Amino acid sequence: MSQLQQLRKEYSKASLDEQSVIKDPFKQFEKWLNEALTTELPEPNAMCLATVSTDGRPSQRIVLLKGIEQQGFVFYTNYQSKKGNQLAQNPFCSLTFFWHELERQVRIEGICEKIAEEQSVAYFQSRPIGSQLGAWVSPQSSPISNREILEQRFASIQERFKGLTKLPKPQQWGGYLVKPHLIEFWQGRESRLHDRLEFNKTDDGWKLIRLAP
Repeated sequence: MSQLQQLRKEYSKASLDEQSVIKDPFKQFEKWLNEALTTELPEPNAMCLATVSTDGRPSQRIVLLKGIEQQGFVFYTNYQSKKGNQLAQNPFCSLTFFWHELERQVRIEGICEKIAEEQSVAYFQSRPIGSQLGAWVSPQSSPISNREILEQRFASIQERFKGLTKLPKPQQWGGYLVKPHLIEFWQGRESRLHDRLEFNKTDDGWKLIRLAP
């Protein structure tokens, strides 16, 4: 434990203030994401998705952002997975992006809903064939006795769709849109006096406030 307690990092690469931040949080997010892409960070679209069960127990996992729309943030998964089941029972969720090299974090809270079926089909069929096959094979989050089961199912599905490059989308697979009511931008600063600017959605638009670090 003493080694962990000694870990320190001083943040000093940038600042964030009410004058420089873009007043539309979606555009501010796109600006930061583009800078993460330009810097060639590993998987800059990776985000931690947190969901909550009906008995109030949280779950977290890393998923990939696959779209930014006017109303929110898009990702894809198995609707019958643990996260899919929890979102069906409780659509409130949160997303967290952390770009270590840029000393930045974005935290998003909102409500999740399924996207249109045709949008899910279009994205599914744009994926590499291995990823399409994998979506058919895996009963995501369900217990399995061994890996061989997956490999056998993969071979069977591969034979079933032999010669195709665009498979039909499995019914249990598709996209979600997270519609935010809160977006917080965090920029690391010296002496742990970090910049935290939070946008809250209101009937009149987005309200910007500064939070203490």
